[in-house]
Amino acid sequence: MPTTPGRLGFFRDEESTASETDSLLGRGHRKVKRIWDGFIDFACQGNILQIAFGLILASVFTDLVKSFVSDILMPPISIILPLRRNIEEKFAVLRLGNNYNATTGYNTLRQAQEDGAVVMAYGSFIYQVVSFIMVGVALYALAHLYQLLSTDPIIKHTKKCKYCKQLINEKALRCINCTSWLDGREERVRY
Repeated sequence: MPTTPGRLGFFRDEESTASETDSLLGRGHRKVKRIWDGFIDFACQGNILQIAFGLILASVFTDLVKSFVSDILMPPISIILPLRRNIEEKFAVLRLGNNYNATTGYNTLRQAQEDGAVVMAYGSFIYQVVSFIMVGVALYALAHLYQLLSTDPIIKHTKKCKYCKQLINEKALRCINCTSWLDGREERVRY
């Protein structure tokens, strides 16, 4: 049955409406499939998988080193230094809270914070600094171990260019910044 013109435009029969719906659904399905296939191609690339694997390992490694710092390293430091509690719990009260008791004071950092006191948690800061240093040392040791066992350099040793004073690779023959030759060619006199 053909369409007939009316005041609101053309009235379509059920058959043409169904084919138009199928066409819209088909186009939508193709677009979604193309986006999904693009995502799968992106997510399954070698570099992306290596980065994801590295981030997961780094997260686990960081948790391991932080546990080492808080559970094994910091308790002996708290004993060696004249401290009455773990170094993480050291704090200074800058302004007292509403329910401060002058006879007992604040026993823990959490107690002072819950009372609304303004505190400087320097013990927590010291813990974070020690944790950061230990994570850095552990990652450097792991990179050094990897470099010993493989041919890929992770740790790239550098030196300063004697002409432009910029850092360059230790094995470079020519400076990447000022393009000077580092094997003595620049100092030879040409006649």
